[in-house]
Amino acid sequence: MSIRAWQAQQLGTPAEVLTLREAPSPRPGAGQVRVAVRASAVNFADTLMCRGEYQVRPEPPFVPGLEVCGDVLEVGEGLTHVAVGDRVLGGTAVPHGGFATECLMEASKTFAAPAGLDDAASAALMIGYQTGWFGLHRRAGLREGETLLVHAASGGVGSAAVQLGKAAGARVIGVVGGQDKVAVAQRMGCDVVVDRRSEDIIARVKEVTDGRGADVVYEPVGGPAYTASTKCIAFEGRIVVVGFASGTIPEPRLNHAMVKNYSILGLHWGLYEQHDPQAVRDCHDELVRLADAGRIEPLVAERFGFEQVPEALTRIAGGSSTGRIVVESG
Repeated sequence: MSIRAWQAQQLGTPAEVLTLREAPSPRPGAGQVRVAVRASAVNFADTLMCRGEYQVRPEPPFVPGLEVCGDVLEVGEGLTHVAVGDRVLGGTAVPHGGFATECLMEASKTFAAPAGLDDAASAALMIGYQTGWFGLHRRAGLREGETLLVHAASGGVGSAAVQLGKAAGARVIGVVGGQDKVAVAQRMGCDVVVDRRSEDIIARVKEVTDGRGADVVYEPVGGPAYTASTKCIAFEGRIVVVGFASGTIPEPRLNHAMVKNYSILGLHWGLYEQHDPQAVRDCHDELVRLADAGRIEPLVAERFGFEQVPEALTRIAGGSSTGRIVVESG
């Protein structure tokens, strides 16, 4: 049996190296499941993988695509929490990634898809929302009534944190880059939206918090966003460092953190799969509950067809997209 798969034949930009080919149907090993792909979420990491710059470096040819929703076709040896026919979401087992009609998934990253979300939204649930949940709850201990500041609030990572913050009972301030993104952040639930291109983040946050600042900052941008965060963080506030989308990794001034009594918290969500896998499953159960209750829903801003995988990856590499980009197989 053969499948259709977008294979990277060598390393380089996705538009240059991805080729749609017929390939053998992948066979699951121990701890893996074979899945018929319904939808694949597009992550910036997929473009890095094609260029050989991601932490996972498969040898070409390989199929990228780290996050999918699909139907279980075959279950590897020793697995009991999934069965043939289950609609699932989660992380793939590269080199048999999600930009194909069939892929392999790691059992440890395979979860039941919420009935309340369609395939595209389900494909985009795992990475962004688990990262947000662990960042806000496990690391920062966000409490009801606190003020949460989210950078890049209209993006895929930021919009997840906005929704999770609102679900936790926080007041959410979102920072966006451009007037066109203000309405998106408001629709996701932000109580206040700051356009960093036309407003001073520090002054605006202090204004809307009566000078107190934000209790928790969710920071996936780095560079100037991190610097601004340190200047509008509340007493005993917590800055959660999630990533460096700006390309600039800050060098924290620890004397500043000491003088202002705030905490700088790093988050590498993937490590929880190694150190506390049950917490990852408990988190997913909570996300399903929130999704089925209509409290959270990934912002799928752009949908591409299966034939458009290189275009979808080129789009996310441009860095100007809003919400999540998803490739639909149907």
